[in-house]
Amino acid sequence: MLYNAKDLMLEAEKHGAAVGAFNVTCMATITAVLEAAEELDSPVILEYAPIHDEEGIISLEEIGPAMVAMAKASSAKVGVHYDHGVDFDKIKKALDMGFTSVMYDGSILPYEENIENTRKAVELAKKYGASVEAELGKMAGVTMTNDHVVENRAIDRSNFTNPEQAKDFVEKTGVDMLACSFGTSHGLYTSAPRLDTELVKELRQTAGVPVVMHGGSGVSAEDYRKVITNGVRKINYYSYMAKAGGEAVRAEMPEDGVLFIHDLYKIAKKAMKENAKEAMIRFMNKQ
Repeated sequence: MLYNAKDLMLEAEKHGAAVGAFNVTCMATITAVLEAAEELDSPVILEYAPIHDEEGIISLEEIGPAMVAMAKASSAKVGVHYDHGVDFDKIKKALDMGFTSVMYDGSILPYEENIENTRKAVELAKKYGASVEAELGKMAGVTMTNDHVVENRAIDRSNFTNPEQAKDFVEKTGVDMLACSFGTSHGLYTSAPRLDTELVKELRQTAGVPVVMHGGSGVSAEDYRKVITNGVRKINYYSYMAKAGGEAVRAEMPEDGVLFIHDLYKIAKKAMKENAKEAMIRFMNKQ
């Protein structure tokens, strides 16, 4: 069943939980995530990021229609989200396909320009009945610009989201959810993350909208519990699920003989599904 991401956030708020937003890069990842959500009766968000096109993995045009169609056909509550959008033509294309939420990422822009562009994204999304996520503060890891990928893995507290600025930003843009910087990193962690969980609480109270956690893979169970309790309602997750799929394929690679591509996808999907289920259970915040 296709749902607006904002509605999923509000439902998660009632239960003190978070919704996993899983990046999908092929049919195996879509089916792995949806089967996990259906078996757990968990809401979920299928997410596409333009970096997957930039890296030559798959384009929005190729995978977007399948994401929407499979979300509609699923027995789970499924949002379909366009992540880290910087190109308004691409954002509109996702909305035309039926995506129920989009992100405009102006976090590397001057503050006033981020506000101006995010406001435009909100106005556009409203025409489709879709919700909007924006980002304030600068996260370590991989970031998209208009024409290339930037990678910087240094954690710098000066780049953490400022609560008062977050309040001003939400009031001036009307966004439905806010991705914040509080110590996570996109991609694989090179060392254990040190999250400012108290900052999450202050951001949720001050900004007045659900907090989104990017770089959600690889975080400890205790840190998940703390940030969800303090107001994180959407957690972006991909790297460690994809890694689980890759490691499963490597483990079952025959020394002699043939491995067909369909066998590879089957092995990877099974491992990614189990990894996604583990993440969803933690996001339910019942442990």
